[in-house]
Amino acid sequence: MKRLLVMPIMFVGLLLQSMWLAMGQIWANKTRSALTTIGIVIGVASVTAVIAALTGLKTTVLSEFETFGTNKIYLFPDQPRHGTFRHASWRKIMFKPEEFDGLLEHCPSVESFTRFCSQSQTVQCGEQIIEDVRITGVNLSWHQIENRSVTSGRPFSVIDETHARQVCLITPEVRDKLQLDRDCSGQSILIGRRGFRIVGVVEERIESSMFGGGRSSAEALIPFDTAWKLWEPWMGVIATCRTPQLSQEAQAELKFFMRRSRNLEPGEPDTFELQVVEQAVKIIKQIGLIVTAVAGGIVGISLLVGGIGIMNIMLVSVSERTREIGLRKAVGARPSAILLQFLIEAVTLCLLGGLIGVAFGQLLISAVAGILKMVLSPGVAELLAKPYIPMWAIVVSFGFSAFVGVFFGMFPAIKAAQLDPIEALRHE
Repeated sequence: MKRLLVMPIMFVGLLLQSMWLAMGQIWANKTRSALTTIGIVIGVASVTAVIAALTGLKTTVLSEFETFGTNKIYLFPDQPRHGTFRHASWRKIMFKPEEFDGLLEHCPSVESFTRFCSQSQTVQCGEQIIEDVRITGVNLSWHQIENRSVTSGRPFSVIDETHARQVCLITPEVRDKLQLDRDCSGQSILIGRRGFRIVGVVEERIESSMFGGGRSSAEALIPFDTAWKLWEPWMGVIATCRTPQLSQEAQAELKFFMRRSRNLEPGEPDTFELQVVEQAVKIIKQIGLIVTAVAGGIVGISLLVGGIGIMNIMLVSVSERTREIGLRKAVGARPSAILLQFLIEAVTLCLLGGLIGVAFGQLLISAVAGILKMVLSPGVAELLAKPYIPMWAIVVSFGFSAFVGVFFGMFPAIKAAQLDPIEALRHE
């Protein structure tokens, strides 16, 4: 029992002694050690920089998509490339509001939906004029779907919608540019050439750097039925599934409902398109994994070259220290102690190279981020210039460095451990 307790202590002592000797040898040959680890440094720096850039890009893109909501499904009219409707006029392909009547009853996985249409108009109040304001016609459920509440006044009512009243909600930017009262409910403005009464102020849209970053937040909302009555514009639909897990079921239900609503025969191509944010998120994650794996494999060649350099220099070290090895064996050092010393020296060289490589990789990616900010437009630069090295990448880098040290240092260490002490002492 006592022997079992002593053995781990002896091993730890031998390990610390070997590390001390290894550090002494590395310090005694600083230039050679530095040149030897260049391959490891370049490999680790490259792989960490690539992973940092991809991780930062993927994180930013995913966060941008999440602002749209991963449970949303967008429906748009789409002209097929073959079939009966391939030469149909666009007016025949466009959605009609009545096509979506009864959607919630026939699509149980869909929680809510809103028709929407949008166009740019001039907005005026007195002498104050704003050009190219985005006017969006929406249903009552739009606030819940887009998560944008009314900060003052009231939202649209059922009466506003069914009677197609000329009422509107405006954003704070429109209110301020038109120099309206802070609580401007009840005041009138001109949208195009038609008068609208303001019923409230709605939260501004959170614009992302990917999708419309830097775009003006001047926006006005009007009831969908009002917009359709005045303009009969192009329209789309936003639907939300009850949970992200029900996305596939919701898509299938919507597709079946739309084909029946549009009287499409079996075999006829769809005259509409479904776009799902969740699918885009999955594709981005898959692309990120593939690119990371490919880049890691290519950069791993540098680590292989660095490992060969480590093995080469360790063989030289064994040859230079043959008499030292013979002397140590002559005074009682076991082959395992000799093997451990040279193996630890190789691993230490690789770990030092890995540490320097991680630091150099962070400097490299920071420099690239700075260059992107200067060269690219603000929105794109914000998207690409958020790189960081995840903890798992640092752990993998050090783990792979240690593996390279063990793998390529094993042969020189075994050669040193198997030297005959008498022949070693005779070595010149």
